[in-house]
Amino acid sequence: MANVCWPYFDPEYENLSTRINPPRVSVDNTSCSDSTLVKVDSMNKPGILLEVVQVLTDLDLIITKAYISSDGGWFMDVFHVTDQQGKKITDNKTINYIEKALGPKSQEEVTTWADKRVGVHSVGGHTAIELIGKDRPGLLSEISAVLANLHFNVVAAEVWTHNRRIACVVYVNDDTTSRAVADPTRLSIMEDQLKNILRGCENDEAGRTSFSMGFTHVDRRLHQMLFADRDYEGGIGATEVDYPPSLKPKITVERCEDKGYSVVTVRCKDRAKLMFDIVCTLTDMQYVVFHATVSSDGPHASQEYYIRHMDGCVLDTEGEKERVIKCLEAAIRRRVSEGLSLELCAKDRVGLLSEVTRILRENGLSVSRAGVMTIGEQATNVFYVRDASGNPVDTKIIEALRKEIGHTMMLNVKKTPASSREPEARGWAKTSFFFGNLLERFLA
Repeated sequence: MANVCWPYFDPEYENLSTRINPPRVSVDNTSCSDSTLVKVDSMNKPGILLEVVQVLTDLDLIITKAYISSDGGWFMDVFHVTDQQGKKITDNKTINYIEKALGPKSQEEVTTWADKRVGVHSVGGHTAIELIGKDRPGLLSEISAVLANLHFNVVAAEVWTHNRRIACVVYVNDDTTSRAVADPTRLSIMEDQLKNILRGCENDEAGRTSFSMGFTHVDRRLHQMLFADRDYEGGIGATEVDYPPSLKPKITVERCEDKGYSVVTVRCKDRAKLMFDIVCTLTDMQYVVFHATVSSDGPHASQEYYIRHMDGCVLDTEGEKERVIKCLEAAIRRRVSEGLSLELCAKDRVGLLSEVTRILRENGLSVSRAGVMTIGEQATNVFYVRDASGNPVDTKIIEALRKEIGHTMMLNVKKTPASSREPEARGWAKTSFFFGNLLERFLA
């Protein structure tokens, strides 16, 4: 079967069609006994599936089932969702936001709220810093120390590591004015010092920094950064030790001859934000999802996507199929964290993150993933940790941490096995600085 190109609508025609046929969104709590149904009907456009999934996952909702159909000019989706406790969505503010964010005024509403997601935490704005480089024990502590020494206050941050690479997005402001830092000289000094740290002892030329005065969706940006860094290629010290065969995602790519699609099937342990990670990666690889079915069976997830490349072509070569499989495996593993999660709460102050990460480093702990959130005077830092060799943390180290922290911080320790969805959902999502338990603050 010859490859056929399937062009998209002209943008102006698409905008006109959207105005004539605005999106229809319904939140249904009566049709299903154990979940809320979110139904979205709208004109089709590139990236619309990711937009919808992003809204639902940013609200920390669990997608238990989904049915996607967007072949031709119309997009029709049904999502079965629950809250973190497995219950239906009954909060009116959450329901209203879903209807507004995915409805006719979606662009206006989402942009307005997105601007608040981090900016609301600091008066006068923030500066976003993106860092990518080779990971090593203590690197996050060194980055935090540079920012503290240069009088940058960390307002929020998220850090991912995968295949010995680290990617992080950090939001900072001036420690005296609480405003975004726009001085090019000051930013240049910070960039030079951070680059030196990222290069490390081996002069790693791949260490990079970038700056932005605006907002970016952090989870998607971290995926993009690691994808561009080719973390899916692995290398020395591959992740098979960290991810045993029982946890390895099973991904296949086959050809649907009669319809002219490539069919990507993913089976793996279920967890929060799994669908977002997969759809985000397919979108960033410039594949279009025309049909999809997503379901959860206990601890396992099964997801099937009918895709073509944006140029209308299917995956014909083994090299293309292998690349998609590797990239999806990497996207699934980036967010998986085994071992312990440490949640530290304290009154916010300049240099707090530097102090906390220094204590972790001095106690021989390596951070595999981290999230930092500041609301008013309260700072919450969540770290997924192992010892410097990548092994589980000895309980004696945790007791030593408690003694060193003393009464200045509250420490909560949780075990986070990668095989379960609940620790990811109830632990990480609860303290995520996007939405979750911050919904009341943003919608008030």
